[in-house]
Amino acid sequence: MDFATLTMPAPDASTVPPDPNLYRPRKPGILALDLGTTTGWALRFGDGGTTSGTMTFKPGRFEGGGMRFLRFTDWLVEIAMHVHGLRRVVFEEVRRHAGTDASHVYGGFLGTLTAWCEEHEVPYEGVPVGTIKRYATGKGNADKAAMIAAIRARGFLPADDNEADAIALLLWATDPTGGRA
Repeated sequence: MDFATLTMPAPDASTVPPDPNLYRPRKPGILALDLGTTTGWALRFGDGGTTSGTMTFKPGRFEGGGMRFLRFTDWLVEIAMHVHGLRRVVFEEVRRHAGTDASHVYGGFLGTLTAWCEEHEVPYEGVPVGTIKRYATGKGNADKAAMIAAIRARGFLPADDNEADAIALLLWATDPTGGRA
């Protein structure tokens, strides 16, 4: 950097102290994901606040099949920057799919996620679907409506079953008595 390009402050400039919150250390967050074309996500900030939603990674009309995974990677980077890093990522571990296409899409998201976590040294863990459902509803084979109802009973307003699953997974992962933090 060339020091001649830096301008000196005016001698009569006020010295407003910077906001101390800018320099306060922040703890990284925890991200829970229900992977798929419509990915449900829930995020616990380092200060304990929680937010959630869904993100759609459906390929556009003129896009190749790999574009959804590139957009997913960009989205992960954006989330990690927003929360000042990720302490942990948990995802719904699906062992059986309704169709071949669904299994291929899930495998692509899983490969992208785990490679991204390895590259950024973020611990990750897959949690079986039955474990999440049992934690949220008491029944390991609960249907989508039961999952949404269980999460609403805990004070959340999920838009769909993908978001409800992600919230349940986040609650499981951060529950000191039931899941693992």
